[in-house]
Amino acid sequence: MCNSIKKLVQKEQLQLIQKGILNIGDKLPEFVKKAVISTKKGIEISEITHNYAAEQGKWMVLFWWPKDFTFVCPTEIIEFNKNNKKFLERNAVLIGASTDTEYVHLGWRENHPQLAELSIPMLADTSKSLAEEMGILNCEEKVAYRATFIIDPQGIIQWVSVYPMNVGRNVDEVLRVLDALQTEELTACGWKAGEQTLSQQLKK
Repeated sequence: MCNSIKKLVQKEQLQLIQKGILNIGDKLPEFVKKAVISTKKGIEISEITHNYAAEQGKWMVLFWWPKDFTFVCPTEIIEFNKNNKKFLERNAVLIGASTDTEYVHLGWRENHPQLAELSIPMLADTSKSLAEEMGILNCEEKVAYRATFIIDPQGIIQWVSVYPMNVGRNVDEVLRVLDALQTEELTACGWKAGEQTLSQQLKK
């Protein structure tokens, strides 16, 4: 079992290298996509563009999951949503995304009690074009990896993490990295908001 998981992870990593995942310093690709923003009749679906956060002068945290109506994915979405206020306090907007359609997103939210009242958009990359352009489209299943991008207000990617299909993320780590990036200073291993940065220590 362990060997099969190891081989799966190695295969997925190779696919990402071959595809060329977008990295630190790359610009977020331009896009216009449908997104589910509510389950209330008449306002369920809207359009989101690559400028969704930048036009507000905000950071964007764009996190992808492989498939709706699965098991690991809702645990991550729910945890991101629970922490949405913390991201907003850091001048950052959360956007969740997968290659499912907006109607699948809506159906999932309507049928999952903990997803019904989400406060974050669920972007539908139905054409798979954005996932492919960002280099996170699994070659075999044609679904997105568990990828997270932190993008600054200028639309430049500042952090990327990609997890295998079977491993869930740690939202606290995403917040920690966002905090560190926003200091624009040197931060030590395991640094957390409120602690002195290395830059501050070196000035003494």
